[in-house]
Amino acid sequence: MIRSRFIGDRAFYRKTLRVMTPVLVQNVITNFVSLLDNIMVGRVGTEPMSGVAIVNQLIFVFNLFVFGAVAGAGVFLAQYYGKGDEEGVRWSFRAKLYISLIVCALSAAIFLLWGPQLISLFLHEGEEALDLAATLDYGEAYLRVMLLQILPFAVMQVYASSLRETGETVLPMTAGLIAVGVNLVFNYVLIYGKFGAPALGVVGAAVATLLARCTECLIVVLWPHLHTDRIPFLKGVYRDLRVPLPLVKRLAVVGTPLIFNEVLWALGTTVLNQCYSLRGLEVISALNISSTVSNLFNCAFLAMGTTVSILIGQLLGAGELERAVDEDRKLLAFSVALCAAVGLVLAALSPLFPRIYNTTQAVKDLATRFLLVCACMMPFNSFLHTCYFTLRTGGRAAITFLYDEAFIWGLSVPVAFLLSRFTAMPILPLFLCVQAVELVKSSWAGTWSRSVSGSATSLKRNFKSSPSETRTAP
Repeated sequence: MIRSRFIGDRAFYRKTLRVMTPVLVQNVITNFVSLLDNIMVGRVGTEPMSGVAIVNQLIFVFNLFVFGAVAGAGVFLAQYYGKGDEEGVRWSFRAKLYISLIVCALSAAIFLLWGPQLISLFLHEGEEALDLAATLDYGEAYLRVMLLQILPFAVMQVYASSLRETGETVLPMTAGLIAVGVNLVFNYVLIYGKFGAPALGVVGAAVATLLARCTECLIVVLWPHLHTDRIPFLKGVYRDLRVPLPLVKRLAVVGTPLIFNEVLWALGTTVLNQCYSLRGLEVISALNISSTVSNLFNCAFLAMGTTVSILIGQLLGAGELERAVDEDRKLLAFSVALCAAVGLVLAALSPLFPRIYNTTQAVKDLATRFLLVCACMMPFNSFLHTCYFTLRTGGRAAITFLYDEAFIWGLSVPVAFLLSRFTAMPILPLFLCVQAVELVKSSWAGTWSRSVSGSATSLKRNFKSSPSETRTAP
């Protein structure tokens, strides 16, 4: 009984891996590029690495803002595609693009107006006596260039997510591979000044990232428009720029909580890191190393979340609710098992990665301990992440909002804020206390769903009428 409920047949896993593998490869590519950026900058010194880490934390909020912006329309796009409704797919695509452009404008304005002040929030003296003024200078220089990649990143996300949701997962992966090559070459040339180029340090890293983003964007935009026989929804997608009002209303209901969820979660994570930074700049350096490395391993459950969104969204769009319930439960079990294995690999390798960086021994030791904690948390994070995508794909946007924000802002942030400001607790116990809140969240998620399958059952119970009803719009 347990085997039939939580373990699929070979056809199920072949289908899962067919969708998951390109997404996983692309996520690994993206995070591997970030790791290489981090290592190359980390070889320059602790202050440059810390300045870049702080800015990347701020850019992370923008990235999640874009992700939330495309996610809401993506729910409808996958369902339209599952029903074979190409016009509905076009409407959803246009909605993604409009929302993403608004996000770009807002984010650019915030970074231009308050960039230095935001960086300064993370600069605090610690035991290692690092240069805070130099770190601020490095951060500002890096941010000025990174602002230029905001627009190509957003447009790339609109196209790449839409392609994946309509079954074209190989092209975004290919574009990512090419972007890796571009980023690697220009990182080496521009950071260290090779082949007659000036040694630009952190600015060189930012320029290399910009060139990689532009390359990836051009590929995922131009190739589909030149091959509309394979990507038919792009035929005439800009001939009519209309998004029907009924769909806009439904997007507002489903998409707005998703946007706020992603942004508030990213802000919550940023606030947590700011609380940790009160223990000294060396903590930011160690967290930067551990988060960059762990993000590479986190690709496993991130890819599973996208897989749940695509596969279950298509089943719901096709009206196969019972099958969606069954497959979602098996995807959840597969995700947890996979990430338990990945966590063991991360734990085994955790002492090795920090040695690559040109930083102090104290930073290396602290980064290793952070990585061990992250490795232990991987199965729990996988469970939470897959539950989140189950709820989101089933249209429970309001629940997903509470699912993340009630915990990070109601428990994690207050715990970190109080312990960092009103106690002398060292950083590692403080970090462990905050991570323990995630265990509470896992317990709540299990209780709320009554069983692992309860989250999947909510799909059938809460899935409303098909979005194709918006076809009646004028």
